[in-house]
Amino acid sequence: MALYGAVPLVHAHGIHSTVGVFNAIGSETWVDVSHPTSESTETHWISESGILDVFILPGPTPNDVFKQYARLTGTPAVPRHFALAYHQCRWNYISSTDVREVQSNFDADDIPFDVLWLDIAYSPNHKYFIWDEKMFPDPVEMFNDVAAYGRKMVVIIDPHLKKDTSYPVYNSASAKNLLVKPSSGQGEYEGWCWPGSSAWVDYFNPASWEWWKGLFKLTGNDGDFHWSQSTNDVYIWNDMNEPSVFNGPEITMPKTNLHHGGWEHRDIHNINGMLFHAATAEAVKYRVDTPQRPFVLSRAFFAGSQRISAIWTGDNMGTWEHMAIGVPMVLSNGIAGITFSGADVGGFFGNPGPEMLIRWYQVGAFAPFFRAHAHIDTKRREPFLLEEPYKTIARDIIRLRYSLLPVWYTAFRHSSVSGVPVLRPQYTVFPEDPKGFSLDEQYYLGTSGLLVKPVTAPGVTETTVYLAEAQPYYDYFTSKVYRGKRSGTNVTVPSALHELPLLIRGGSIVPTRERPRRSSSLMKRDPFTLRIALDASESATGELYLDDGDSYDYQKGELVWRKFAASKHGKSGLKITSEDYAALKEGKEVADGVEVVPFGQPGQFKKSIGEVRVEKVIVLGLKSKPAKVSIGGVEIEWQFAPGVAAKSGADGGVASVLTIRDPAVKIVEDWSIEVTL
Repeated sequence: MALYGAVPLVHAHGIHSTVGVFNAIGSETWVDVSHPTSESTETHWISESGILDVFILPGPTPNDVFKQYARLTGTPAVPRHFALAYHQCRWNYISSTDVREVQSNFDADDIPFDVLWLDIAYSPNHKYFIWDEKMFPDPVEMFNDVAAYGRKMVVIIDPHLKKDTSYPVYNSASAKNLLVKPSSGQGEYEGWCWPGSSAWVDYFNPASWEWWKGLFKLTGNDGDFHWSQSTNDVYIWNDMNEPSVFNGPEITMPKTNLHHGGWEHRDIHNINGMLFHAATAEAVKYRVDTPQRPFVLSRAFFAGSQRISAIWTGDNMGTWEHMAIGVPMVLSNGIAGITFSGADVGGFFGNPGPEMLIRWYQVGAFAPFFRAHAHIDTKRREPFLLEEPYKTIARDIIRLRYSLLPVWYTAFRHSSVSGVPVLRPQYTVFPEDPKGFSLDEQYYLGTSGLLVKPVTAPGVTETTVYLAEAQPYYDYFTSKVYRGKRSGTNVTVPSALHELPLLIRGGSIVPTRERPRRSSSLMKRDPFTLRIALDASESATGELYLDDGDSYDYQKGELVWRKFAASKHGKSGLKITSEDYAALKEGKEVADGVEVVPFGQPGQFKKSIGEVRVEKVIVLGLKSKPAKVSIGGVEIEWQFAPGVAAKSGADGGVASVLTIRDPAVKIVEDWSIEVTL
C-alpha cells in the first residue's frame, strides 16, 4: 500500500517485449506480482471499490509503453527552468532576517542556489496565507530581496483549513459550501491536523477551483480575501494532501466522507491529493494576467500528476539505507510517468555526518528535483556550514548541477513529447540485455549519454559500473576511457568522497555552461561548452533545447532547438555541425506535443540570445593529432593532448583531448567546424 501517492500501473519486461497494464481507479488498490516462470509475469489486482477500467499497453518496447501510457494520462509538463536548479529548505527558516542571512551566507561562500523555502511556521496557528507579523513583518520586501539575485521563494500551503472564524480563508470556504462533508452529508467534516481542528476543501466541486484561484490573486479578488502579501516570485508547496488527518482512520480521512456529486472518499482517495495539486498549479498559473508556468511541489500524486509539476518522496531518514532506497524510488516514479521527482537531500529526520551528507548531495544532484530539507529538531546543515574539505566538495557538486542545467532542460523537453522518463533505468536503454534488468542503482540522464551511479554506502573508494555495449565510455572529469563489451562487462571506477562515478557514453555530445553564477537566471546569456565523446565509429550526436524558461511562448515557436553532430569527413577528418532541429523536424514534436508553426524563424527569444556563443569545443577520442582545425577554410585556435582513441582497443588510459577555444560560432546559428587529421 502506498503511503503518499499511487499510480495503478504495472510494466512487465523481457528480452523480447515490454507490456503494461493501467487500471484507472482511484480507490485503495493492491497488486500482487508473481513470476510462474522466468518468461512470464502474473498480477492479481484488488481494489476496494470502483469498476474495472483497464488499459493494456502492448509495447513492444519500453519506450512504446511510455508513449502509450502518456497518450492516456498525459506527458510531463515542461518545467520552469529555475525548478531544475538547487532548492534550500528547512522546517523552518524562522524569520525574514533568517531568510536574508541564509542567502547572504550562500553568496559569501559562492554556493549557488535558486529557491529558498518556508515551511509551516511562517503562519500564525497554521493559518496559511497569513503571516506571523512578529517574525515576518515584511514578506513582500523579503521576497524582493531574494528575487534581486534572480532567485525565488516557495511557501507551503497545506489543504487543511483551521476552523476559526477569525480566519478569512476558512470563513469564505465555509460560506460558499466548498468543504468536504461527513457521511451524513450535513455540515462540514472536522478532523485534526497542524492547526488543530480543521476542515478540508472539496476539490471535486468545480466551484472550489475558481475560489481557490482567487485566493492567489495579487491585486484583488472581487472583495474576497486574496494573498496580497505575496509576489510573482513566490511558488507553492502542497504537503499533507493525501489528505493527512492526525486523528483519522489510518491517519487520513474517513472513507465514508462525502465529496461533491455524492462520491464517498473511499472511491476517490488516491485522486484527492492530485486535484489539490492541480488546483494550486492553476491558481499560480493565472494569478497574473499573462499565464506563467507554475511550480508547485506535491507530496500526494496519482496517474496524471506529471502534467502538473513536481513531487517528492516524502519524509525520509538521514541514513544510508534511506539514501540508497531513494534512487530506485525516483526511478520507479519515472517509469510510472512521474518523472519530476526527488528525495530530500540529507534526510528529513536525523543528523547525517559530513560523509553521508556529501554522498547525498551527489545523489540529489542527479535527481530531477534537487532539494535539501531538514526537520525542525535537526542541526542546521546548509552546505556553507560544513567544514573543509566538505564545503568545497558540496559547492563543486552543486556547481556541477548548474553546469548541466542545459542537459536537464533538454531531457525534460524530450519527456514532454515522448513520456520517456528523464532518468532512464538500464533496461530501458538496453531492453534486450537481461544483465541490466535488475540494475536500479545506475541510470542514464535523458538522451545525453551521461551514465551515473551515485555512491550510497560509507567508506567507498571505488565502485562497479555495468557497460552493456562495445563502446567507449569516458570519465566525465578525467577523460579516462572504459571500454564496454557486446556481452556486457563491469568496470571499476574511482569513487572516493570527492569523486562521482559519472561517465559519458561514446557517441554523445553534451552541452554545458561552465561559468559559476549565484543562480540559474544569471546564466541565461552565458556561453556554452560542447563535450564530444566519440564512439567506436568516430561519430557522435547531441541536442540542446532552450526557451525563456518561464512562459508558454515556446508553444508559439519562441525557442531554440539545436542538433549537434560529429561525423567522419573526407578520408580521415571530422566535421562538427550545428543545425536547427525544429526545422529538421518541421516543427513537430518540439515540446509538450505542440506543433510549432512557423518553425525555424528568428523570433524574439532567438534574437534575445543571438549573441550567445560556443566558447569551447572538447573532442574526446580522436585517433591522432589534427593537422588543422578550421571554419569555412579559416584556421582557428586549438590544442591537442594525445591519448587513447575511441576506435582503438586500449582500455584504462586517458582519451586524447582536442580543445577548440572560442571558435566564434553562435549557439543559435548553423555552422560547421572541420578537423583535418
